[in-house]
Amino acid sequence: MLEKLRISEFAKSRPRRSNDNALVESGNGAIVRGWLGRAHIPAQCAPAVNGFLRDHLRPFLNFHRPCLFPSEVEGPRGRIKKRYRQQDVATPYEKLKSLPDAENFLRDDVTFEQLDRVASATSGLQAAKIVREARRDLFHSLDPAASVA
Repeated sequence: MLEKLRISEFAKSRPRRSNDNALVESGNGAIVRGWLGRAHIPAQCAPAVNGFLRDHLRPFLNFHRPCLFPSEVEGPRGRIKKRYRQQDVATPYEKLKSLPDAENFLRDDVTFEQLDRVASATSGLQAAKIVREARRDLFHSLDPAASVA
């Protein structure tokens, strides 16, 4: 069910934006490499790793992990500056819902009621525990001798 309710993929390049690769790689470094490490993933392990990313990490990041979103503030000389204020903290799902005409950004077969059920199924703390346990199980299945905290 979570595959159908996908909000966004992990960092992807935008079409016709040749200088996006650094932005994409910084997102991958901060998120995927932060959770899985920097080691090479052998081809035979890729399905298990992709399953972890799709089933556990993506829902945690989209529905439970808070992010800072910038506010544009005009400076004294008329320049627009981005400020990251405490009241702008939200999960990506909360930010999506706060956008005007947010329904237009969803696929035809997805509704906010379905997404609300997924978001409220677990608390943020429970979701963090679940994703940590899933990561531990993933690493243990790939290398039983490895121990990850």
